[in-house]
Amino acid sequence: MLKELKNFVYEFLQESEQKPITVISHNDTDGITSASIIARTLQRIDKEFSLKIVKGLEESIIKELPEEHVILFVDLASNSFNYIKEIKNKVFILDHHEITSEIPKNVSIINPHLFDEEEISGAGLAYLFSKEISEENTDLAYLAILGMVGDQMDKQIGKIYNQIIKDSKMEIRKGIVLYPATRPLNKILEYSSDIYIPGVTGSSQGSAEFLRDNGIGIINKQYKSIIDLTEEETSRLITAITLKRTDAGTADELIGNIYLISFFNKLEDARQVSAMVNACSRNDESGVAIGFCLQNKQSKERAEKIYTKHKQNIVKAINLIPELKKIEQDKYIVINAEDKIKDTLIGTIASIISNSRDYEAGKVIIAMAYNEDKIKVSARMVGKSGKNVREVLNNVIEIIGGEVGGHHAAAGCLIQRDKEKEFLETLKKQLEIELVKV
Repeated sequence: MLKELKNFVYEFLQESEQKPITVISHNDTDGITSASIIARTLQRIDKEFSLKIVKGLEESIIKELPEEHVILFVDLASNSFNYIKEIKNKVFILDHHEITSEIPKNVSIINPHLFDEEEISGAGLAYLFSKEISEENTDLAYLAILGMVGDQMDKQIGKIYNQIIKDSKMEIRKGIVLYPATRPLNKILEYSSDIYIPGVTGSSQGSAEFLRDNGIGIINKQYKSIIDLTEEETSRLITAITLKRTDAGTADELIGNIYLISFFNKLEDARQVSAMVNACSRNDESGVAIGFCLQNKQSKERAEKIYTKHKQNIVKAINLIPELKKIEQDKYIVINAEDKIKDTLIGTIASIISNSRDYEAGKVIIAMAYNEDKIKVSARMVGKSGKNVREVLNNVIEIIGGEVGGHHAAAGCLIQRDKEKEFLETLKKQLEIELVKV
């Protein structure tokens, strides 16, 4: 793949020598960090370009692309060849999502799935692209790390990622995998979206009482951070969380790598920075997200305010879950938030539910929310194995129409709102077919 990337970069630079560039990227953390890397790289070689951040690659977006521009898609487009093949100009794609159809002749693509390579996020590919243009761009490696963490690929690190980690000069420590590891623990527990603790997650009082009951100390009038804990305190907290969950959760899954990067000249948990980037973009502030990634101070101030509000909205959404419409069978549950939860939050809520241990491994979580005349659908798999939820959604979309993307255990789609009833009926049939297959 790295050898082919050299040809890809050469062709891109040749094609864009006399033409402006349009860059299109996804609006999650991986897409935003990808866009940030590409933007800074193109600035450094004095290329004329425009940048567009999108929720999904709808046909209307592709039809609006300027004909005289070179097009570069980052962290998307592998599932959109039926639209892209109609583009008259040259198209370049850096993406890691599954390829579902034949690659058109007008497309040059770098995708790990084509080379039987280790899984690499969009930001990882954007960084490799940037580094191929100039070795001086290694100062952007921290953005590839944020994309890696944002797409939860930090447990699949291979040879290529190891080199990116070296370039980033990141510090790795073992500890409790709640973030941010550099902030007071009571707030971490209250707003955690990775691990759900009954009576603690979503409750300021519950999290403070939980720490006091387990003898977790206070420094300078605030609770310790994870990286401040002693070995004995870490062990005690792990035991307490495991017992509090009273289900299939184990102590081992609470321990992992903490990735610490230098960000605004301060040691920060990469997962925290990633979450802040995601919060900005999910709240339609992709410009702030990119500025934040590139360490603009004004963007940082704005990002912190957006993130605080975003966390509050997540807590409100969690508390709304019992009131939402549900369709539940043994191996799947469909949760329809309608207009009670913002569509930009529904993916986060689906992830929280899938990590809550309220459901057994292998169960499919489908969460839905309205977005004007459309419905955003997010699918998650409980546990590490089970149905291919992207394939399930893709099968539905092929029947009713819409846009789909994602991975085996985490995927999403966008459908017309007037297709809601048809979507639910078709989805149930597809889930039952999948269950029969298993």
